[in-house]
Amino acid sequence: MTVLAQIRPALTLVGVSTLALGFVLPLGFVGAAGLIAPSQAQGSLIERDGHVIGSALIGQTFARPDYFHPRPSATSPAPYNADNSSASNLGPTSKALIDRVRTDIAGRHEVPADALTTSGSGLDPDISPANARDQVARVAAARHL
Repeated sequence: MTVLAQIRPALTLVGVSTLALGFVLPLGFVGAAGLIAPSQAQGSLIERDGHVIGSALIGQTFARPDYFHPRPSATSPAPYNADNSSASNLGPTSKALIDRVRTDIAGRHEVPADALTTSGSGLDPDISPANARDQVARVAAARHL
């Protein structure tokens, strides 16, 4: 058997596998997702007056007292910037992390963990029920409820 006879099936297998697994399968999943869950497949975008203003999957910075504050963002330089999606690389001895946590807990009693820690992606909008309960009095007072 010649070298060419051995290489041809190997190259054919690589080409067919690349085509099937690199193009056909991913496009099939994208198409199926678009049919099954179109909003989620497009990023759960939020529109106002025909313009995209955000995504239900990405948190936003809320500093005003009449809004529930999200968990801290790990993205920098701008918080909740999806272009910089990643967890922080700050360890327990990091001065930047220690300073941020000290600022976050200033004037508070027992603080839920998710009020001080970032999510894995650094973008998650969700807070725990404990974190929400911790903020209810502030939000209610600011909204005169």
